[in-house]
Amino acid sequence: QVQLVESGGGLVQAGGSLRLSCSASGRTFGDYEMGWFRQAPGKEREFVAAISGGGRNTYYTDSVKGRFTISRDNAKNTVYLQMNSLKPEDTAVYYCAAGYCSAYTCSLPSSYHNWGQGTQVTAAS
Repeated sequence: QVQLVESGGGLVQAGGSLRLSCSASGRTFGDYEMGWFRQAPGKEREFVAAISGGGRNTYYTDSVKGRFTISRDNAKNTVYLQMNSLKPEDTAVYYCAAGYCSAYTCSLPSSYHNWGQGTQVTAAS
């Protein structure tokens, strides 16, 4: 089991940037794939990005490719989501999650067994 705590959310103007962080407890952080998901009001939770345990492989949903970058520092038990060129449609609560997955399954919420409490991101037009 791993406990996850997100931080870094906030309010920015469209076109601005934010960096989300997700700190994890436990000594096996590097064993897990890590994902970021988001949920806007009235919508289902959707996949944003994921990264393999060693950080070699990354996956993104099409709408954030070229704007968002996921990375991790296993020595600090932390995963990051750098978000640039934010758009109003990026507004949502962002969640990090830990689990086991592959290129075909990292976009599925069911691949993750631990979730953070979420952090609000608002990109104002």
